[in-house]
Amino acid sequence: MSAPQSPSLVSFIVPCYNEAENVKRLYHEMDATFSGAGMPLELVFVDDGSKEGTFAAIQDVAAEAAISGGTTCVQGIRFSRNFGKDAAVYAGLEHATGEVMGIIDADLQQSPEDALAMVRLLGENPEVDCVAAYQSERRPGPGQSLHRAFYHVLSWLSDMDVVQDASDFRVFTRHVANAILSMPEALRFTKGIFAWVGFTTLPYPYIPRERAAGESKFSFRKSVSYAMDGAFAFSVKPLRLATVLGFAVSIFAIVYMLVIVIRALIVGIETPGYVTTIGVVLLLGGIQLLMLGIIGEYLARAYLEGKQRPIYLVKDVVRGNPHDSGR
Repeated sequence: MSAPQSPSLVSFIVPCYNEAENVKRLYHEMDATFSGAGMPLELVFVDDGSKEGTFAAIQDVAAEAAISGGTTCVQGIRFSRNFGKDAAVYAGLEHATGEVMGIIDADLQQSPEDALAMVRLLGENPEVDCVAAYQSERRPGPGQSLHRAFYHVLSWLSDMDVVQDASDFRVFTRHVANAILSMPEALRFTKGIFAWVGFTTLPYPYIPRERAAGESKFSFRKSVSYAMDGAFAFSVKPLRLATVLGFAVSIFAIVYMLVIVIRALIVGIETPGYVTTIGVVLLLGGIQLLMLGIIGEYLARAYLEGKQRPIYLVKDVVRGNPHDSGR
């Protein structure tokens, strides 16, 4: 059996938001890891509207790559404002030139060694289209339970095969990238999109490292909003919930009305209880508001998609590539 061939070029997309302290560290570690393996590498840094010197750091590593004469090339894309990580991933896919692509965070919690191992794993399994990393060890606590519950709920809502605990850290073929680029929706949920396009995905366990510098930009509020985006973007089951609840409440109301009529015929009419009346009104009012909220979420997304605005806007582009003439 012949040994698997290494790809002619591997492109890693690096979404960045206020990661000036980590850009150079990631570049040097990725360059050392992949050049040591004799594998040409392209890093596509996407500055998602950072408020500090992230793009200046990207320009520095692009210049360093251009004069180093090594096997690593660098592209830098700067957004006009913050459009979100999913938009940054989409921009990276549009600009990357490798036959194999990957996504890695700039904070170095996802190690270059794991990135290289995933590339090799993809090459060793021709039937596999994507290698998706998941955290094999998570810190115990409510956050872990909520994280796992989210993936179970997303799988149930969307009827898709979602890799449990999968992150955006993954490696995939150009074929998968083209499929994702064919989906031009503005409100993007990358994890769901990877699950929706299908293809054969191989889970890869990894243990995240400590963040190299800075603090996480993903707050609990953003996590909840991101989870809601995923639920509403890939399922209409919340809308069907309105139909089911409406039918159930109607049946309950009919049965309750019959009970009241029969009781009135047998024992006479009694003065209705205050607690019962208020309870029923609050219950029905709460259900109606919940259903209106769910419908509103879908209408808001349809409204935003209907504007057909671009997914992102580019302010600056930089390229440092010692092999420009070769590609």
